[in-house]
Amino acid sequence: MPELPEVEVCRLGISPHIIDVEVSDVIVRKAQLRWPIPEAVQQLTKQTVLAVDRRAKYLLIRFSAGTLLLHLGMSGTIRVIDQSTPVAKHDHFDLVFKNGKVLRLNDPRRFGAVLWFEQHKDEQGVLSKLGPEPLSEEFCHGYLFSKAKNRKLAVKTFLMNNQIVVGVGNIYANEALFQAGILPTAVTGDISAKRFDKLTDIIKQILSAAIEQGGTTLKDFTQADGRPGYFAQSLLVYGRAGDACFVCGEILKEVRQASRSSVYCLTCQQA
Repeated sequence: MPELPEVEVCRLGISPHIIDVEVSDVIVRKAQLRWPIPEAVQQLTKQTVLAVDRRAKYLLIRFSAGTLLLHLGMSGTIRVIDQSTPVAKHDHFDLVFKNGKVLRLNDPRRFGAVLWFEQHKDEQGVLSKLGPEPLSEEFCHGYLFSKAKNRKLAVKTFLMNNQIVVGVGNIYANEALFQAGILPTAVTGDISAKRFDKLTDIIKQILSAAIEQGGTTLKDFTQADGRPGYFAQSLLVYGRAGDACFVCGEILKEVRQASRSSVYCLTCQQA
């Protein structure tokens, strides 16, 4: 699944092509995604894009009449392409622009979403329960420790809870916990404030670096202009189970947590 840096890179990639440009047509080829694409998206014709924002892993395209929400799901991609580009399999949604460009959503597994917030009101409550952005000032020293008190769940599961903090997905949770020296299976309520503060700093550093380097290259992700991201070259543990730890040489272990892979080093990480 594209994670926060990938979605932010996508936002940065598409913005110059569609901001201040008028929509000339809306094409829905497959309305049933994670939720049905509302018929109200047709009213975007003749409206102009005012801004492109991001909240967690959701892209928010702002118009005067409301906000179009896009989510990439498990394997979705968004491209800004020429209007003459042939339609491919799984191309479910197009915003056609007067400048000859098309914003196209391709989603093979159809876990993504296209929603319309009339007058910018999130009636579905999709964004209402989200925690703070990890790169915001709200996500600061003391925050994770305050949320962790008396919790008995594993720290990696805790980090991936979007009501705690958004956008720390599986890849970056693995990487941050390794660099912080914390086992992914450590009990959240047993971790000290000092260790959580170190983890907070590392999460910010890793996500910032991933955005700067263009996101993480996975089989389902390339940037909005088609170029792959490069942060995957820097991954220390994710996807490396059975390989030697780059720091100590210990063979990296793997465990499944909430159906996700957690890779860790028993020497470098502690409960």
